Amino acid sequence: MNFPLTLRFKVVALAPQIYVEDAAGNTVCYVKQKMLRLKEKIEVFQDSSRQQLLATIDADRIIDWSARYHFTAESGQELGSVGRRGMRSLWRAHYEIVLPGSDTPAMTLREENPWTKVMDGFFGELPIINLFSGYLFHPKYLVSRNDGTPVMRLTKEPAFWEGRFKVDLLSEVSPQEQLTLTLSGLMMLLLERRRG
Repeated sequence: MNFPLTLRFKVVALAPQIYVEDAAGNTVCYVKQKMLRLKEKIEVFQDSSRQQLLATIDADRIIDWSARYHFTAESGQELGSVGRRGMRSLWRAHYEIVLPGSDTPAMTLREENPWTKVMDGFFGELPIINLFSGYLFHPKYLVSRNDGTPVMRLTKEPAFWEGRFKVDLLSEVSPQEQLTLTLSGLMMLLLERRRG
């Protein structure tokens, strides 16, 4: 992938859509989340035509308090997983990323400053003021290896009618890890969007 990536959230008929583009403006993937599912299942396509499926994201349980979301390629190949860290995620988003072929977390995805998201969520609910909250507060999420090495950062960017995030790669990772990290970021942003 050609970093930095741009993730654009749009909400059409209550169903979030995410467009992911690389630094050259080429589409990397597209997600349209289906609403009103008891058990989360998200399909990730190559583009908005939804003709070529890249991966599916499946929850391991109905209630997503500490659910783990498994990534699977169209061929059935395991691509890794991400899971919210229960009580640790109440105040500050905290997720664990498991790479393919492993059962133990290799990386964590954490919110850098929880107060920024609190203020963004609060002002985002106020009439008229909510039009400008997207320009004032920019939550950041950091992916790091277990030894503390920063790997990737997701930063909310100013936008009026959509949610926009920039994804920067901070250290070298394999193409397989890039895909797992991108899918982890997508799932985390979908979950955190619901939390406010």
